[in-house]
Amino acid sequence: MVALLANLGIAISKFVAAMITGSSAMLTEGVHSVVDCTNQLLLMWGRRAAKRPPDKLHPFGYGRELYFWSFVVAVMVFALGAGVSIYEGILHIQHPEPAVSPTIAYAVLLIAFLLEGWSTIEAYRDFNRSRGNLSWFQAIRRSKDPPAFIVLLENGAAMAGIIAAAVGLALSQLTHDPFFDGAASVVIGVILAITSCLLAYESKALLIGEAADPELVAALHDMVLEKKGVTAVGQVLTVHSAPDQVTAMLSVDFDDEITARDVENLVWGIEVEAAKRFPMVRRLYLRPRSPVDADTVG
Repeated sequence: MVALLANLGIAISKFVAAMITGSSAMLTEGVHSVVDCTNQLLLMWGRRAAKRPPDKLHPFGYGRELYFWSFVVAVMVFALGAGVSIYEGILHIQHPEPAVSPTIAYAVLLIAFLLEGWSTIEAYRDFNRSRGNLSWFQAIRRSKDPPAFIVLLENGAAMAGIIAAAVGLALSQLTHDPFFDGAASVVIGVILAITSCLLAYESKALLIGEAADPELVAALHDMVLEKKGVTAVGQVLTVHSAPDQVTAMLSVDFDDEITARDVENLVWGIEVEAAKRFPMVRRLYLRPRSPVDADTVG
């Protein structure tokens, strides 16, 4: 909500400055801020929709709504943010118009940079706490919560765009050539295009269905294998249906000497322990397998 209100204020100030100065880069920065506002609304809606309880049509819940709207956000950044910025930049290069009142543009850019910087620092702190010992690239690749890295990447792209707009405006002012202002708009579009492609790639992987972290998979495997009455554990299949919801399926070889009642009690005990140790594993399915399966299924 704070990011939404900040981006809304930034967008209004940028559009007013663009009207006064005639700066192409300033106009595209305003469009970028509007896209950011819309994205925040979509992510907020996605989080709310993902919390709906399961029903007959969606027995596994609506958790993937968040992944769907995150993918929509990535498409919007590319189509509206990058597309409009590059188009406006090329148009300004072909039909240059000298900017006026650059002081106003610099003032708006400075305010926007400070607000975006504050928002980026907050997003950085949140993401830094969640990534643990992973590198930034690994944390983004393994994150199951798209808004966590979408906000961070969007803010980073916004700050890079503000710098590009300021450099373009300064070069246009120093050389008296409006080409640099249009070129800055194209650069902003390229920055947004790269960001959107990364967001789309990560959101698509989660939307299709992505496995849980290897540490969780290994822990599930070891927990089941150490139970008395279990002789082997085969495949451990997991999939995220939401950032905090995992469905797990294990292929288990039970001791042939125990009874069916013993197997039932063992399975029940495994489910109870898994619910306590791994709260995000909302559903756990154990599939009995025979030694023949062990030769054909890993």
